[in-house]
Amino acid sequence: MMPWLLCGLGLVILLLAGDALVRGAVNLSLRLGVPALIVSLTIVAFGTSAPELLIAIKAVAENADGIAMGNVVGSNTANILMVLGIPAILATLHTSQCDSRKSYVLMLLSSVLFIGLAMCGTLTIWSGLILLTALALFLGDAFRDARSHRKNCCNGDEGEPLDGLEEADPNMPVWKIAIYLGLGLIGLPLGADLLVDNATIIARMYQVSETVIGLTLVAIGTSLPELATTVMATLRKQADVALGNVIGSNMFNLLAIIGITTFIGPITVDPEFLRFDLWVMLGASLLIFPFVFLKKDITRRWGFALTGLYIGYLLVLF
Repeated sequence: MMPWLLCGLGLVILLLAGDALVRGAVNLSLRLGVPALIVSLTIVAFGTSAPELLIAIKAVAENADGIAMGNVVGSNTANILMVLGIPAILATLHTSQCDSRKSYVLMLLSSVLFIGLAMCGTLTIWSGLILLTALALFLGDAFRDARSHRKNCCNGDEGEPLDGLEEADPNMPVWKIAIYLGLGLIGLPLGADLLVDNATIIARMYQVSETVIGLTLVAIGTSLPELATTVMATLRKQADVALGNVIGSNMFNLLAIIGITTFIGPITVDPEFLRFDLWVMLGASLLIFPFVFLKKDITRRWGFALTGLYIGYLLVLF
């Protein structure tokens, strides 16, 4: 029972520390005069991926490659089937009003690139450099699009996008920023240690592979922030935020987290990923094609279907 409790405690610490780090980093950057646009494209995106990154680094450092790969692949599958499915059960996601075609295509290309590199059997530092180069190209393109959009809508005013950053508080005192940063920097490695160490113990206790633990327990846990964000966006009828949250998170998982982690050490790809899990991840991504390109809404019926598929996937794993 104790490893399960410690695993849960590690996850809670990770989520809280990740949120604290994002809040501290955003407000420090804005105080230093970094434009909100750049903050939203870089610091917020990387900050919300910090728990997954720390888990992957810790896992690879301790030769638990299955947890590192399982966390990323499992999170991406969960983001499509669970994170879009459960909110759609609560209320229809009006994705017909969104224009996410470009980012969706980039996510599919990222998935294909990742699968291609994984088929080599080991993700090395060279694989990481390729993934990080793709990420840099994506960020550069997103930055140009955002600047163009702001010039058209906001006459180039750097202050406008602040309203879109939940974490931004122009009046936050320096001491509070320092506390947020401190909690984030201390909590992330502590939470990662607890989660990875005890997830490995659970895998050995129940004779379940580290890969399965990474694909399920760890992946679902690190997808909870995306789920919470998507539920709130759905209830507020902000389908673009919900869909963009999932697409952006999946791209950062594949390109940034694995890309950076390969600098810690090579990641051996379990053959089971190549036989099944990577294709489930890609198949799940293709499922939302009608909602992106054919202007269909994710209705309650689709929500039940996506959630049911995810439950079925979990049952197959166990």
